[in-house]
Amino acid sequence: MIEFGSEISWRRSQHEPFIDNQFHRSHQWRFDGGETITASASHHIVPQPCSTPDYVDPEEAFIAALSSCHMMAFLTIAAKRKYIVDKYNDEAFGMLEEEGGGRSSITKVTLRPAIQFSGSRVPSRDVLEKMHHVAHENCFIANSVKTTITVDIIEC
Repeated sequence: MIEFGSEISWRRSQHEPFIDNQFHRSHQWRFDGGETITASASHHIVPQPCSTPDYVDPEEAFIAALSSCHMMAFLTIAAKRKYIVDKYNDEAFGMLEEEGGGRSSITKVTLRPAIQFSGSRVPSRDVLEKMHHVAHENCFIANSVKTTITVDIIEC
């Protein structure tokens, strides 16, 4: 078993009343490697000035984590199969929907990887689809969520 951790910190500004629900949502994410990211609530959910659109929000981070995990699994598969990947770009997106009963969730994430290969070996479309399928099966973050995840391969 491997344990992962992060530290999330928020502090109320001195003159924010807080109880009126008009407080800033900007906060810090600190990771064990030392990286710190400033985050906020999504401006799609919490209007400005209580949110900051320039900062990463948990919904974007969720989508990015799924995309990143899939990419790393895919790159490992490509390397093991002796394909040379020069560039991997994924413009992933997710859909936040109401489930009923006042609950919402990100119900669907679409990964849109565009991959550039070089060398004498370039996978066919069928092989590429199989590689993405195996990458999805090996992505432990995808295996941890109930969100529907699809891969829409973009031709380069």
